[in-house]
Amino acid sequence: MSLVESLNHRHHRLSLNLFMLIVLAHWAEHLVQAYQIWALGWPRPQSRGVLGQFFPWLVSSEWMHYGYALVMLIGLFLLRPGFVGRARTWWTVALAIQFWHHIEHLLLLLQAQTGRFLAGEPVPTSVLQLVLPRVELHLFYNSIVFIPMVLAMYLHLRPNQAELDRTACSCVVPASRATPVAR
Repeated sequence: MSLVESLNHRHHRLSLNLFMLIVLAHWAEHLVQAYQIWALGWPRPQSRGVLGQFFPWLVSSEWMHYGYALVMLIGLFLLRPGFVGRARTWWTVALAIQFWHHIEHLLLLLQAQTGRFLAGEPVPTSVLQLVLPRVELHLFYNSIVFIPMVLAMYLHLRPNQAELDRTACSCVVPASRATPVAR
């Protein structure tokens, strides 16, 4: 069995849990940063989340941001074969949105490396950042990727009969195959 097959069959639940742990840790950083800005009233340059307080370069590192966007894209791509039916549709929506998010981070990384910035801005700027400030934009992107991911996982763990018949992973144990609990 190949690595991708293993991730999407017998190790699908573990793979999804590890992937979601990474996603939730990233979300926590963004939520702490938002709290620092809007609840504590900190200036944006000092609102760096938790890790950014100890490692300030993380917040300004386009390599780190691009790396995370790439990890998300790869994770969504690699874990997609384990989904069927409605869950696969929502997972694919998250993958498509993350693909664009990844392109935005690639654009930021290229600008940081070349020193040539979009639309004459003084710093690396993504396309949608021309309309929304960076913190708000990242909250938006993370939300529109995360929501379909959660819907996909919910539907994946609660398949209808047709989806259950096509499911090849070990995430869902149908009642007919479940081991009875001793009482």
